[in-house]
Amino acid sequence: MVSDPIADYLTRMRNAIAAKHRVVEIPASKQKKEITKILFEKGYILNYKFENEGTPKQSIKIALKYHPLTKQSAISDLKRVSSPGLRKYVSVSEMPRVLNGLGIAIVSTSKGLMTDKEARTLNVGGEVLCYIS
Repeated sequence: MVSDPIADYLTRMRNAIAAKHRVVEIPASKQKKEITKILFEKGYILNYKFENEGTPKQSIKIALKYHPLTKQSAISDLKRVSSPGLRKYVSVSEMPRVLNGLGIAIVSTSKGLMTDKEARTLNVGGEVLCYIS
């Protein structure tokens, strides 16, 4: 059993990018599905597919995005901020900016998972899950 599923998700993505894989398969959860949707909306991944919906062995297949000429990944850095041992909560005024606005911070708020920019516009704070650039 994994004690930190979000860190496991990020590590699997990081390892797949380092090995230049096209597709990575990750065990699914509601939070991981929402993170995947955010990554797709912001253009960090090519596509995704939820497999075995409604069964205990659900998974997410993620097609990673690479530059066609340089073969460089769209995701350069994945960093876990809040962990089960040390939660990191921020208010709207303390909301972090990743790479001066070029990256995103995924924040778990009372209105669901969203990016730091969306949280600022909705004027809500929450737990900073990870930074993606």
